[in-house]
Amino acid sequence: MYKYRIRKILGEVKNNKISINEAIEIFKDLPYEDLSYAKIDHHRALRLGIPEVVYAEGKTIEEVVEIAKKIYRLNRRALVTRASEEVYKRLNIRNSEFYPYSGTIRIGGIKKGRGNVLVVSAGTSDRPVAEEAEATASFLGSKTEGLNDVGVAGIHRLIHNKKVIDNARVIIVVAGMEGALPSVIGGLTDKPIIAVPTSIGYGTSLGGLTALFAMLNSCVPGIGVMNIDNGFGAGCLAHKINLFK
Repeated sequence: MYKYRIRKILGEVKNNKISINEAIEIFKDLPYEDLSYAKIDHHRALRLGIPEVVYAEGKTIEEVVEIAKKIYRLNRRALVTRASEEVYKRLNIRNSEFYPYSGTIRIGGIKKGRGNVLVVSAGTSDRPVAEEAEATASFLGSKTEGLNDVGVAGIHRLIHNKKVIDNARVIIVVAGMEGALPSVIGGLTDKPIIAVPTSIGYGTSLGGLTALFAMLNSCVPGIGVMNIDNGFGAGCLAHKINLFK
């Protein structure tokens, strides 16, 4: 549960809009709610600033729907990653959005973001990971912008968008194949860069390992590297950097 949500509930108690017993009912599932197959960490947003997010892979549709609805009940917001459109339809919550390439479901969230997180993808095939990163950062409250298909094979496309890069506060760079794009962008800007290797590529890309090793071995100082295909993690880190005071 978010701090602002707790403040709102306590304010309603103070102003006699709800009773103490009603507030206790709302708070009864802190710090976590035990569903036997899952223990929902409702306390996580208070500790980390980022709530528990539902990772849909490996769970049944019924499990994902139940967990997401319970998170939404307390927070009026929820985020689900790697989900199917069937999960989105079964949730049936009006204030929600489905991102088809990444399988991200955003329920509620902050409408007007702050700062500026730029998500750059090398190729169209990298779009699922880039979309997950952008949807995550946006859900958490960052203003986001996307710059797609500007890989090193057509470097003029990137140079043409130099002003977009300069306007960013933090940049997520998503790339597969040889994973060179973060180094190129790192040589053009002083902004913090979060590199995300993807599993896209032919045989010797080794499911993203080649891109991962290239990013880890970049000669550009100050590039942080996420795990392969981890757009969610990149979105969380970018949001924290973007709003750091």
